[in-house]
Amino acid sequence: MNLASNFDVVVIGAGHNGLACAAYLAGAGLRVKVLERRAVIGGAAVTEEFHPGFRNSVAAYTVSLLHPKVIDELRLAAHGLRIVERPLANFLPLNEREYLRLGGGLEATQREVAKFSARDAERLPRYWEMLERIADVLRELVLETPPNAGGGLTDLLRALQSARRVKRLDMESRRNLLDLFTKSAAEFLGRWFESEPIRAALGWDAVVGNYASPYHPGSAYVLLHHCFGEVNGKKGVWGHAIGGMGAVSEAIAAEARARGVEIECDASVARVDVRAGRVRGVTLADGREIAARAVAGALNPRLLYLDMVEAGELPPEFVARMRGWQCGSASFRLNVALDRLPSFSCLPQPGAHHASGILIAPSLDYMDRAYLDARAAGIAREPIVEMVISSTLDATLVDARRAPEGAQVASLFCQHFAPAADWALRKDEAVARIFDTVERVAPGFSASVIAHSALSPADLERDFALVGGDIFHGRLSLDQLWAARPMLGYADYRSPLGGLYLCGSGAHPGGGVTGLPGRNCAREMLRDLRRRLT
Repeated sequence: MNLASNFDVVVIGAGHNGLACAAYLAGAGLRVKVLERRAVIGGAAVTEEFHPGFRNSVAAYTVSLLHPKVIDELRLAAHGLRIVERPLANFLPLNEREYLRLGGGLEATQREVAKFSARDAERLPRYWEMLERIADVLRELVLETPPNAGGGLTDLLRALQSARRVKRLDMESRRNLLDLFTKSAAEFLGRWFESEPIRAALGWDAVVGNYASPYHPGSAYVLLHHCFGEVNGKKGVWGHAIGGMGAVSEAIAAEARARGVEIECDASVARVDVRAGRVRGVTLADGREIAARAVAGALNPRLLYLDMVEAGELPPEFVARMRGWQCGSASFRLNVALDRLPSFSCLPQPGAHHASGILIAPSLDYMDRAYLDARAAGIAREPIVEMVISSTLDATLVDARRAPEGAQVASLFCQHFAPAADWALRKDEAVARIFDTVERVAPGFSASVIAHSALSPADLERDFALVGGDIFHGRLSLDQLWAARPMLGYADYRSPLGGLYLCGSGAHPGGGVTGLPGRNCAREMLRDLRRRLT
């Protein structure tokens, strides 16, 4: 036995949720150790140099869902985190002449939408008001522990509390809530809008990180999931963390260390140690054993429960269910160094649209074809692309001493690329199709590329332990949400093993850089350990 040390809690994974969980636990006086298999902290929320003179958010790339309570309680601003808003939400180039811009205020957006439909422009305020009413309820629910089906009095009270929140909605809002959880994004948006550009611009949120067509039932919820964030107190706004997404992780880590958390990188956990149905600590790949009263996993639940817990320690029915945990978001990630800003045929001059989310997917049918292509052939012939030119908001990402004057950094987040495709052979093909897609709306883009780094679904799994490349740690479908995340009976961050908890995005409220699975899990752990969240 090579016993390294004893802790109250070991957290597996130094992604933003693992770091947040550790910080909250340490704030209550517990001795906490975080173990990270990579050489750097942050998980998928990390900033790295991908070409000399060019840095970027390598995987996660934009901010909205990071919860204000996490920002405030963990003093992230005091640790240097600064988030700036996009001047526009989205820019949708449609062809050589036409485009749609969302953002810059309601009146400006209505004028844009009215170019395609006066009726849609008139309905837009009511649509956003409807979403906000529902999002406000969800903003409360994401802070709470879901009830366990068949649980005791505590779970009954949680269920009643959740029901009371929904009851505050009027009947039409409840109907809309049901529609958002069960219908396709295309059907839901089709009830509101007649013009294809606004349906495409809003429907993008239904397919981001979601291996599905916007015509699939349940895709409307993924749209909603991306709508309840806020930036600097402004609801529904998207922004950028100065220094990239690594700045989020570094700020959380700084507070965790200030509270006494020990963080160790290059420390891969091989096994969760169990004796008599209870966790006793972990064993690392190098043979070290770290004893702990509790272990929290900030990783995909399949990796935690199937790979790190020995067979036979968990109930057979739990293991069988976990083997059916659905992952795979069909996302392909590109970080690109450019020698100049792209020039769009429909709007060539520099402007606020360059600092928005640039969506290359002019219709829901286009998105549907991309999905069907990926299912049939592994790669969409015409991918769905969101481009964010990060350097327009954050000059720190380009080192002027080593990069050409006017150089830029762009994040391209692309769908649909089947997780099971042969990525050892098809990666260059995927990059070429993505560049061709951008070239069609921004001629000269390919010639402006200085360098790029590409992450296929297989790369995302290898580098960041995102099973199937799934950025959410599990599909956001009705059978994998709220009280069913990761499964009925274990939605409260606990597991069948005493002292083993799930604090990553595979737990409620799901994926995105929120910090909430870590915060909520810490609260439940402290209840079990008879401490109070501070």
